[in-house]
Amino acid sequence: MIPTPGGQMPIDMTFPLWGLAIFIVWTIAIVALLLTVRIRHLAAGGSVKDFATPNDESLLWRLFRVQSNLVENLPLYLGVVFLLTVRDVSGTVVDVLIVVYILFRIVHSLIHIAGIDPKFRFLSLVIQLSCLLALTALAIF
Repeated sequence: MIPTPGGQMPIDMTFPLWGLAIFIVWTIAIVALLLTVRIRHLAAGGSVKDFATPNDESLLWRLFRVQSNLVENLPLYLGVVFLLTVRDVSGTVVDVLIVVYILFRIVHSLIHIAGIDPKFRFLSLVIQLSCLLALTALAIF
C-alpha cells in the first residue's frame, strides 16, 4: 500500500465498507429510477402534485417511499460501519452479518417497489435491524 499524503496507510476495503459502497450505489440507482419515472409521468401529462400524493398503487409513490427509506436507513448502517472500522472489528461473523444486512436491504426495496404484501417488508426490516444490533454489539464488546 502507498501511504496517503499525511503519511497514514489507507484502510483496506472490508466487507462493511463494500456493503456501504453497495448501499450507496443501490440508493443512487433507485434515485435514477425515481427520476426516470417522474420525467415519464410529467411527459405523459401528469402533475407535479402527484409526486407527494400517497398512493400505494402508484409506482411513483412507491419509488419515492423506497428512496426515502434508503436515505433514512443509510445513517444507521454508516454508524455501524464507522464503529466496526475504528474499533478494527472484523471476521467471518461480521462479514456474514454484513452480507445478510445488505441482501435484505435490497430485498426490502424490491418488495416495496413491486407492491408485495407489507408483511414481507416488515420481516425484511426485522432481519436488517437484527443484523445492525448484532454488528453494533460486536463493535462495542
